[in-house]
Amino acid sequence: MLAYTVYSEAGGVGKTTLAANLAKAEVRAGRDVLVIDLDTQEASLSHLLDVADRRNDSEADSLLRHMIDRPRGPFEELVRTSEGIDIVPAHNILEYASKHLRRREEEAADFGETFNPNKQLLRVLREAGVHETYDTLIVDPPATADIKLHNAIHTTRHVVIPFEPSGKGYESVQGLDQLVGGLEANLDIEVGVLAVVPNRYKGMNDQDRFLETLQEDGWDIPVTLRERSSMLEGCWAEQCTAYRYVEEHRDRERDHELETLEKLDELAEHIRLQTEVPA
Repeated sequence: MLAYTVYSEAGGVGKTTLAANLAKAEVRAGRDVLVIDLDTQEASLSHLLDVADRRNDSEADSLLRHMIDRPRGPFEELVRTSEGIDIVPAHNILEYASKHLRRREEEAADFGETFNPNKQLLRVLREAGVHETYDTLIVDPPATADIKLHNAIHTTRHVVIPFEPSGKGYESVQGLDQLVGGLEANLDIEVGVLAVVPNRYKGMNDQDRFLETLQEDGWDIPVTLRERSSMLEGCWAEQCTAYRYVEEHRDRERDHELETLEKLDELAEHIRLQTEVPA
């Protein structure tokens, strides 16, 4: 099973858009795909793929309930589907994930039990047989380095890093390198970076210098995604992936947008060809 987390310290819609489009690219390749949305922002993957209708429902079951052993139903009933992608949507209760998971850890300790708050997403997915049901698992966590990110990393062990090729973006990637090292030390696991993905590329000289520096530093940059503001803003307006937006919401084909879709397929294939690991 191929499993990875799409993560950037800078956050923003670029991270979420990339996660959604990589998931769609995997579906297009004939694979069964599950996406876990751990981001509590309103502009999350759940909103982008139009499955966020129960985000505020206090009576709804949620992934966090399963992570603290308080489910209201089977895991399968959490899953929604959009464009052939299975999704576990985010729920607002995830905002309090640290509090509830730490409390559950304390309760377990009182009874002489072990409960690692950073491994609960992994436990839930294993118990649900996700590794037997799906070919690809993609996790979209928040930009903050909190317990939700720790669960995502513990589950997938690999990251894909989107960033804007600017001075701030370069610092973000370098900072993420330090963060990955810190996660490896704190969680006692190895974390692999499958790809660094520049987006909003405009072909400027300073951007090229940043990309050259990153490659010299040993980062794998399989594709560069150019500035496509109109298409990506359209995706959010229509709540769909770029593939569906171009197919259903454009009155004519635009070569530069088709090129972007081809690059997304290329990126997904590049990631897929990396060593697949059990989640």
